[in-house]
Amino acid sequence: MRSLAHAIVACGLSMSTSLVHADSPAGHAVVPAPNATVEQPRAFGYVVGDLLTQRVLLQLNGRAFEPASLPRAERISAWLERRPPKVEATPDGRRWLTQEYQVVNAPTTLTLVRVPAWELKPQSGTDALTIGEWPISVSALTPPAVFAQGDLTDLRPDRPAPTIATEPMRRRIAIWSGAAIATLATWLGWWLWRNWRASATQPFATALREIRRTGESAPEAWQALHRAFDRTAGRVTQPATLSVLFKEAPYLAPLRPKIEQFFQQSSERFFGAGLPQDALSVRALSAELRRIEKSHER
Repeated sequence: MRSLAHAIVACGLSMSTSLVHADSPAGHAVVPAPNATVEQPRAFGYVVGDLLTQRVLLQLNGRAFEPASLPRAERISAWLERRPPKVEATPDGRRWLTQEYQVVNAPTTLTLVRVPAWELKPQSGTDALTIGEWPISVSALTPPAVFAQGDLTDLRPDRPAPTIATEPMRRRIAIWSGAAIATLATWLGWWLWRNWRASATQPFATALREIRRTGESAPEAWQALHRAFDRTAGRVTQPATLSVLFKEAPYLAPLRPKIEQFFQQSSERFFGAGLPQDALSVRALSAELRRIEKSHER
């Protein structure tokens, strides 16, 4: 029986050793056992944004421990970020290294997070101060799904957003909108009246309207365009007095060749052999003159 018990114990030790080697990643050094005096943070009740604090006594084997350097602030895991450490002295003369960590990620369910083990190298000597890992629990701020019972439905703010009086704003919007519409209507009315007045009073607008009514082949169409030239020049216009027309209306100068052609063909029509085969279009000339006249209206 005694030999059987010894065999079972030996087998158990062999299995434990193999399990330890199986759990240790190949090529990684085994973490030394913790030898520091540590005040660990609360192990539960953390959410994203919370801070947890480790306090490490700077003492090893009963003697003061001087670290060669302090840990640097950095992200140390998917869940934790290490903040800048600081050394504080207590009234009893002992020195403590205060190390804070912040939770920087939010799980969807209650999750086990480990503050990893770390160590401090000494300024002199070979014995490091080793701090073991510490498990904490981190939970979600809210559950991923609501209860959907009674008033427990969608997520809502802690308090409703403050209401503001909208009636004064509505009134101002109505006033300014009405003023804008009235301004646009006034401008549109003025523009339409101006165009109507110009078409009724401007020389070439009147001539174009009469030509459209009578047809450009009628003698009255040519006479209507003659009257437009007379009104524009302020006197009866003839081929010999075209210089007066261009002096009074210099903006007609680009059409001078066509205007001179009109007076020449008009003389042939009324006092000569009649219109030639290539007679110009009185209506087209009137439309061009009206376009230029319109661009110079005041």
